[in-house]
Amino acid sequence: MTEASWAVGVDLGGTKVEVGGVDARGRLLKRMRRPTEVKSGPAAIEAEIVDAVGEMEESMGSPPVGAGVGVAGQIEADTGAVRFAPNLDWHDVPFQADLSRALGLPVVVTNDVRAAAWGEWLHGAGRGCDDLVCVFVGTGIGGGIVSGGQMLSGCSNTAGELGHITVVLDGPLCHCGNRGCLEALASGWAIAQQAQEAVAAKPDGGAMLLKLADGQQKAITAEIVAQAAKDGDVLAQRLLDEALQALIAGAVSLVNAFNPCRLILGGGVIEGLPAWVDQVDRGVRQRALAAARAPLQVVSAALHGDAGVVGAAALSLRRATEGGRPVAQS
Repeated sequence: MTEASWAVGVDLGGTKVEVGGVDARGRLLKRMRRPTEVKSGPAAIEAEIVDAVGEMEESMGSPPVGAGVGVAGQIEADTGAVRFAPNLDWHDVPFQADLSRALGLPVVVTNDVRAAAWGEWLHGAGRGCDDLVCVFVGTGIGGGIVSGGQMLSGCSNTAGELGHITVVLDGPLCHCGNRGCLEALASGWAIAQQAQEAVAAKPDGGAMLLKLADGQQKAITAEIVAQAAKDGDVLAQRLLDEALQALIAGAVSLVNAFNPCRLILGGGVIEGLPAWVDQVDRGVRQRALAAARAPLQVVSAALHGDAGVVGAAALSLRRATEGGRPVAQS
């Protein structure tokens, strides 16, 4: 493989398919975005990706060495089949094998958040670090763990579900069915839900939130809560502080458990509330084990919305370099 080698990275979500051409240095050379035709089924989405890759190859002037795909779902380790992707309504779809046949290229499929962690590790805020934890706080919470220079995959390929560590016993119900998960306390959907419930209980106290949501309680989002907090709204500030304290508690557990050199924080909520990075840093230094926190750096993610595409492509390039059979657990 040469410096000119490139791979396709795909970030496949419930509303959009992002396809990018990424070189061996992690540079995103070209990108395309198309709507995800969920109702048309896996074959239609596969065809969209094949079409996008064809256009990209023509403009790049050379064929890619392979393709990596990050899917918001549970991926089977050995085959890259999508066991379950709720936003796509997929169950047991052999996507890695099907897409590889359609493209005539080696394909590796992984979870979308783990793909983003790959991106940050190899080409972002984690570059050069062999022990790190990435936590992406967006609509949900997920991440990736690198230990001793290896991305952890786990026994059944579900390592990195960091949003589902329990922070508060018998806390609020999470979408996974458990109670008190970090995601149920600090994610975008959780902040929005807690704000909506608070406004329903005491409309007068939520006057600013309602105003920003055009009077529609169900239209209150985490972004609206963040804006209200910046404008001095007491309820919004309290809700964000509670979410921040939950995130700190989760971060302390992760630092104590995995002893990373770097804790990388990213995702839409973090980008909307960048001060949280320093606040998590302070909280971890106050509460984590002294030996675990001593070498620790808490930093912001560097690749932003490109992490998934860059990471999926980087994983494909890594497989091509190693000369191994593409597998999904990485």
